[in-house]
Amino acid sequence: MTHVVTADGLDELITALRDDGRTIIGPQARDGVITHDVIDSATELPRGWTEEQNGGRYQLQATGTDERFAYSSPSTSWKRFLYPERTLMLRATRDNGKVQVDIPEPDAPSVAFFGIRSCDLAALGILDRVFLDPDATDPTYAARRPDVFIVAVGCNNPGNTCFCVSMDTGPSPTSGFDLAISELVDDDGVRYLVESGSDRGAELLAGISSKSATDADHARAATAQEHAVASMGRELRSDLGPLAALDADHPRWDDVADRCLACGNCTMVCPTCFCSTTEESTSLTGAESERWRVWDSCYSLEFSHMHGGSARTSIKSRYRQWLLHKLVTWQDQFDSSGCVGCGRCITWCPVGIDLTAEIAALAVPATERSNEGVEA
Repeated sequence: MTHVVTADGLDELITALRDDGRTIIGPQARDGVITHDVIDSATELPRGWTEEQNGGRYQLQATGTDERFAYSSPSTSWKRFLYPERTLMLRATRDNGKVQVDIPEPDAPSVAFFGIRSCDLAALGILDRVFLDPDATDPTYAARRPDVFIVAVGCNNPGNTCFCVSMDTGPSPTSGFDLAISELVDDDGVRYLVESGSDRGAELLAGISSKSATDADHARAATAQEHAVASMGRELRSDLGPLAALDADHPRWDDVADRCLACGNCTMVCPTCFCSTTEESTSLTGAESERWRVWDSCYSLEFSHMHGGSARTSIKSRYRQWLLHKLVTWQDQFDSSGCVGCGRCITWCPVGIDLTAEIAALAVPATERSNEGVEA
């Protein structure tokens, strides 16, 4: 089922989801970025905004149009709504010499993700394989994920740091959604092609004001996606297997280590990174204690700490671990790359380190670098 709706139809969609008891999480232009937060109507969508992204740079720009999805990758991913930054694992209390340990039941809010890009939708599929593994299921993720209503949106304007085409994750969603929206822009204004991808999506779509999509509507959406493919800002080479065997002393590792701050920004904004640690807190009286799981980064010196010290003491070793795990050894663990081509790690790196450029340089033998013209 494919229909066309106006901006009022988008508002009807949001109202219908809210009437179904769901909290709607959607894109907003706020504090100088496109981010995700609770929305109650289509008026809160980032109408008339796009952004300029490059290595270490993000700048909102006005479009002068009524488009609500003219941006590329929002500054944050959706993972924090399923895998929170902080999760209480247990609480222990002591009273009269007896210790009581309580493990809280994970909360499972009913939510809808409104406006999720295809790269982020692919990231959810990766997190599903990680957190819903029958042998190692994460209780918080498992409680929240199954009921999420997904409203995906095709990306018409990829950013300069995007490379989803290289990762086969975009720019248009193909599966995993309840509804998928394509923004249509022509002389008559802005309209929205809406396709159902599930029974509950079709049921919701049937209840809002819409018109049947025409062949011209489908053609306009296809043209917009072809333009997006041709406008991709970055490209990542596909033959990554040999990188796993790279000498740890390849000079490029030293080169990037001299630039990397080991701040962990890339892992925080990445939609698939899931490293964590635990924190213990105890009351001053010693009568209460809590254990929390919190996000961590493989860039931190403490992350690989074990008896005797840290296993990766240099930034060089930590960057190498992150890059090769994300792009190569992730395949062995989860049968997919850990990268979806959203480009956030490039945009939000303070010094503008470009994953695609590093891979291109590492793939060139050190003896040939000067002849290949690969930038340092």
